[in-house]
Amino acid sequence: MKSGKKTAALLAAGFVLAGSLASAQGVLAAKISSAEQARQKALQKVPNAVVTDVDLDRENGQQVYDIELVKGSKKYDLTYRVSDGKMMEYGWEKTAVSPSSGSSVISTQKCRQLALNKVKNGTITAISQKVDDGIDIYKVKITAGNKRYTLEYHARTGALLEYKWKLTASSSSSGQNGKVDMEKAKQIALDAVPGATVYKAEYDVDDGVAVYEIELIKGSYEYEFKIDANTGAILEQDKDWRD
Repeated sequence: MKSGKKTAALLAAGFVLAGSLASAQGVLAAKISSAEQARQKALQKVPNAVVTDVDLDRENGQQVYDIELVKGSKKYDLTYRVSDGKMMEYGWEKTAVSPSSGSSVISTQKCRQLALNKVKNGTITAISQKVDDGIDIYKVKITAGNKRYTLEYHARTGALLEYKWKLTASSSSSGQNGKVDMEKAKQIALDAVPGATVYKAEYDVDDGVAVYEIELIKGSYEYEFKIDANTGAILEQDKDWRD
């Protein structure tokens, strides 16, 4: 009986070890080890596209591959994390758009519905209208699950011109090397817009510079700040109308 129990215990331990090894091998298999592997991964996502650029970069303290592709009338941008091959960002935009100046601008409510139909169970955080190269555009920002979306619609035809999402990063400042922590960065932005409310805060590395990206809401406006994580200086500031 004791021998049987010992054999069963050894078998159980063997299964656990095998499972752990399989899991570890799976992570290693998913790791992107070369630019060519990143290129092939992007082509699996966008079949029959043409890869125009592959760059190894660093974002949020992690190595990533940024891949640009072209397919038909769309330009794609994909970002994969090197350590496990996880897609961190995905987006596309149309490269040729007609102004369609003869038609009237669709309503904000119509644009809102188009966006919510595209991103199921999403929450719209901002809608703004702008003119880009003579084209009237609605820019819609949505959060859903662990993703933050940006959609741009032709304001006269309702056609989707740009679609992209990015995985949201933790708002915790732990593990960052900057001299300014997350809470300090939030306060810097709030000092610039008294009475506003923070609804997004992320740490990022932009062109080799550690920064905090802070977004605020106040009344009918949305404010975006890019703050140097070492000095606390406001590097960029933007203000958009929100619905």
